Amino acid sequence: MPAATRTTDTRRVILDTAQRIMAHKGYSAVGINEVLAEAGVPKGSFYHYFASKDAFGEAMLKGYFADYLQEMDGVLAPSERSAADRLMAYWQRWRETQSIDECQGKCLAVKLGAEVADLSESMRLALKDGTGAVVDRIERTINGGLEDGSLSVDGEPREIAQALYDMWLGASVMAKIHRSLAPLDTATAVTRRLLHL
Repeated sequence: MPAATRTTDTRRVILDTAQRIMAHKGYSAVGINEVLAEAGVPKGSFYHYFASKDAFGEAMLKGYFADYLQEMDGVLAPSERSAADRLMAYWQRWRETQSIDECQGKCLAVKLGAEVADLSESMRLALKDGTGAVVDRIERTINGGLEDGSLSVDGEPREIAQALYDMWLGASVMAKIHRSLAPLDTATAVTRRLLHL
């Protein structure tokens, strides 16, 4: 295997391992040594792959959002289903991946958002860019629903998209606090009302 491929693979293993661990414990509670041990990478090699812990955190978030947006694009891609159906399938998938005890890396924005925004400017910007890209896709799907007549909104599509995303993030936090999916069920009902479904 060429050295460049090994480097890329090892870097990806470190990032994937960190994402999985930090989705459970948070950013500050996890040390680099814990990630490297779990990834099976020698302790001394961290700075070969990342200039600092901030650079590592930024890369982890960028990788998380790249994967998340790819999955999101798969759910929202134009198809024979209406835009409203595709958008509600996205929210249903969100609900399914927000298991109370085991989010398995699917909720990194929820888990780390407030924590790292105050710790690292580069990580805050990675979160801002990533969440902005999510809202862009929601807005596009709302616009598609307005065009195909499958939904309607009171207000600008961008504002509705942002409000929906904000509500679902908040509902995910509340679901963890209450150890109940009821906040996500409420978010589903409110989403249907906002989209006039």
